Amino acid sequence: MKTPMITYDETASKLNWPEVVEALREGHKLPEAEIKDIFLGPAEGTLLSRGAYIKGLGYGVKSTTVFSGNSRQGLPSVQGAMMMFDPLHGELKAIIESRLITEFKTASDSVLGASILMRPDSKKLLIIGAGTVARSLVKAYGAVFKNLDKITIWARRTERAEQLALEFKNSSLNVNFSENLPASAAEADIISCATLATSPVLKYEWLKPGTHVDLIGAYKADMREADDYLISNGSIYVDSRKTTINHIGELMIPISKRIITEDDVRGDFYDLISNRNIGRKNNDEITVFKNGGGAHLDLMTAAYILSVVAAKK
Repeated sequence: MKTPMITYDETASKLNWPEVVEALREGHKLPEAEIKDIFLGPAEGTLLSRGAYIKGLGYGVKSTTVFSGNSRQGLPSVQGAMMMFDPLHGELKAIIESRLITEFKTASDSVLGASILMRPDSKKLLIIGAGTVARSLVKAYGAVFKNLDKITIWARRTERAEQLALEFKNSSLNVNFSENLPASAAEADIISCATLATSPVLKYEWLKPGTHVDLIGAYKADMREADDYLISNGSIYVDSRKTTINHIGELMIPISKRIITEDDVRGDFYDLISNRNIGRKNNDEITVFKNGGGAHLDLMTAAYILSVVAAKK
């Protein structure tokens, strides 16, 4: 039997953001995943391979190249594919274009974190960054949280933020752009950072009490988006301890500077989904969620995608 190749163009329109978020939530009720990452190559051109095994769900490995300078050549920054294997016999079930997995996994990861940690009355979302991830964040947050009445985009290049906001002018979402990051941060109930910053772009002093901060962009040891005051004063949660604490500068750098310790990370999705006593304690608490990704989340997303493809046949 020929192994199916599942592409972005053929499949993306068939997927549903709330369903992906629920697939991740349900996936964390299964036995805890075994995961492993491999980074190869220089900083400007990295091969990232992530593998996972989840009992009852199967095996998966996603390999992508990340070339930060590709955008200047009109090329995608991230390219690759994921292979998914059957849990019983190791049969290769599908090859899935990495863009499809990454887009839906990444934004849904953040939305799941927000659904647990944000204030229930949150209505204003600020997205820092105006790239591919930012676009999917607009779609995912807008689809899952119907009570959002304003989505603002800020980017270092204002024209990119304006251009992305204009893409949604005919949608039901109220999407605009900002030239003033501190003012927009002070207004926001949720702030989602999706940049490739190696030094902080978001400051604690800008935030109002009760803000939920969603940090996505940093994925290597030299990268971070939030300043030390935010990391040390916020209540920190992660999607996975295994893929964040000792791997990503967002936490590694402040830990190395003794600003926080590993024990300051209060929980990950396995904790948050199984234990309702963990999470936001009051409306004034600033919650910080580090979206580190991970192959187990790719695998959960891939399983959902396969179920949708099978149902559509």
